[in-house]
Formats: sequence, structure tokens, C-alpha cells
Amino acid sequence: MKKAAAHRPRFTVVTLFPRMFEGVFGESIIGKAREKGLVSIDLVNPRDHSTDRHRKVDDRPFGGGPGMIMMAEPLFRAIKDVRSRSREGSAPWVVHLSPQGRRFDAGVAAELAAKGSVVLVCGHYEGIDERLDTAFDDEISMGDFVLTGGEIAAMAVVDAVTRLLPGVLAQEAVQAESFFPSNGGPARLDHPHYTRPRVWRGRKVPAALLSGDHGRISEWRSRAAKAATRRKRPDLLRLKEAA
Repeated sequence: MKKAAAHRPRFTVVTLFPRMFEGVFGESIIGKAREKGLVSIDLVNPRDHSTDRHRKVDDRPFGGGPGMIMMAEPLFRAIKDVRSRSREGSAPWVVHLSPQGRRFDAGVAAELAAKGSVVLVCGHYEGIDERLDTAFDDEISMGDFVLTGGEIAAMAVVDAVTRLLPGVLAQEAVQAESFFPSNGGPARLDHPHYTRPRVWRGRKVPAALLSGDHGRISEWRSRAAKAATRRKRPDLLRLKEAA
């Protein structure tokens, strides 16, 4: 059992605010995956790697301007420490969470799920000293907007990746979801879902889902998924056609 646990996927989040993760990483699917030993998550605070007696990790930007910049040295030391503790032959993939990175999507989540160890570095304030860029293997963004720090982005990445790991969820459920990477990219949205009662406020469950005919149900779900994609995200259909 100990040998199997040693090879479980590992996340390390480098963050100034480790307490932000207590609830998120201790509940629901992530919490259960950790309890079962399917994934390991560590939190590293750059302040613990500061050489300043006040544990300082930020300073004013050269050239002036608003806000503060995260200093390179504490983050460098934190990342170096994580690398030094990695298993031989399994160097961690270090990701800088930044609005300037490549867009995070189902395909990127699948890439990270295939890696044995992922380090997520959370920026804060106005950003990180640019000279630390050589310490990163990747730069990932949640989209074209700016968060206060990388912590919420790290939570989203860990959640999206963890649910793809073997044993966390039934694979047939994962493969049926929206954006599941297939043939090089996302193809469609998931089909609509219904549960009891059969009639809710005058709206009925589609008859095909009540038929008990698995072929009819599968056909309805396929058509409904395509219709939902056409209505809500026609850009996905255009991407598929372009490919």
C-alpha cells in the first residue's frame, strides 16, 4: 500500500494564503480523492523561504507605479525546495497561474492529469518579478480577466484535473461531460439532464428518457447534446468544422 501511495499524482500549491484552501481541498470530490490516496496536495508558503526576518516577499516596482511586486528569491527558493523533494525521474511540472498564460480548458486539464507532479505557483499583488520566468515550465490563465491572486485559479485547476484521475469518478461519466477532449479537442456540450418528478411546474421529462429503450435514449441524448451546443456554444461546432 505504501508503494502505491508514493506514486499517486501530486499537486503542490505555492501560495501566500494556504488557509484559503482548507475548505475547498477538504470537501466533496477532492476531499474524498485525498482520503482514498488517489491524489496528494501540499501547500507551500513562500514566506517560509524568505531571508528577511519579517518574512517579506514583496517590494516596490522599479520604474514606479501602483502596487507591489512579488520578489523572485522567496518563490525561487520555494520551487527549488519542491523540486529537491521530488522522486527521481519525476521532476514536477511548474505552472505559473497568470492572466497572460495560455487559456485553461479540458485539453489542458487532461495534459496536467497525465503528469505525475504539478506545482501551481500563485502570483499576488501586481505580479511576479519577470526574472523568475525561467523557473516555470508553463503559464496558464483562467481567461481574459484579472483575479486578486492565483489562489482561486489553483483551486479550479486542481478540481478540474483531479476529477480526470483514475478512480476518482466513473470514466464513463467523465467521458460524457461537456468539453471532454476527444480527437484532439472538445466536440460538444453535455446533453440535458432530468430527475424526479416526471412533471415539474407543468414541464415534462422528454418521453424518450422514460421509454426504457437504451437505443432510443442514446439517440435522444446525442441529438439533444448537439442542439444544446448549437444553441449555447456554436463556436465549438465551428472549431470542429475547421479541424
